[in-house]
Amino acid sequence: MTELTRIGTEGLDSILGGGIVDNATVLISGNPGTGKSILGLQYIYNGATQFDEKGVYLSFEENADEIAQAAESIGFDGWSDLIDDGQILVCDKQELLRHNDFNATLDRLLEAFEETEYERLVLDSLTMFELFFETEEEKRTYLLKFSDILKSNGLTSLLIAEQSAVFPDQDIGLENFLTDGNIYLIQTPTESGVNRYIWVAKMRKQDIETDIFPMDIGDRGITVHESAAGFSMMGGRDDPFPGE
Repeated sequence: MTELTRIGTEGLDSILGGGIVDNATVLISGNPGTGKSILGLQYIYNGATQFDEKGVYLSFEENADEIAQAAESIGFDGWSDLIDDGQILVCDKQELLRHNDFNATLDRLLEAFEETEYERLVLDSLTMFELFFETEEEKRTYLLKFSDILKSNGLTSLLIAEQSAVFPDQDIGLENFLTDGNIYLIQTPTESGVNRYIWVAKMRKQDIETDIFPMDIGDRGITVHESAAGFSMMGGRDDPFPGE
């Protein structure tokens, strides 16, 4: 029987058939403001508070204080306490970019993995991570190496990527083919604000719901409305893919 890691996000685990396959590496893509980092924080926080699973949060974009403020502002109370207790390890941009050398970053992570057994990891963001490398070949080599390190250390990982295109199928990058699953976060403007959606496009080794589901961001993070599958296509909300 396939072992699954539960995200702990209402509605999303059900869409995934119970969670993410253990040791998988999953790409989380979306435009700015779609909630990618919130999902990453939620995944790590839920692991520590709901499932007694230790997590690593790698950020190439923010420092540790900014990450803590973001986590606690969305309702993930006690984030700093979980770090102090060793349930969460945060490696921020000051630490990860200190030597401007990916091998040095890998050595730091391997040292952490040897000292403590972690089950979850979030990389925020893959877009910044890829700036270490000059060519597509180098990027592919190190992304595969990084993915292998995560799997060999028993980590089920979310890799966050910034998406430049409006719709997912217009922006297919190398990382889409090198990860075990792809989850897209989508937002469309309306007269009163934005509508938000989530789409699990691919997940190896498991059956998934591939419809587009409405989601909201509120206190305690993201909620996915599983019962509203296809609702946007029936006129209840704006169609996220107009003209198709």
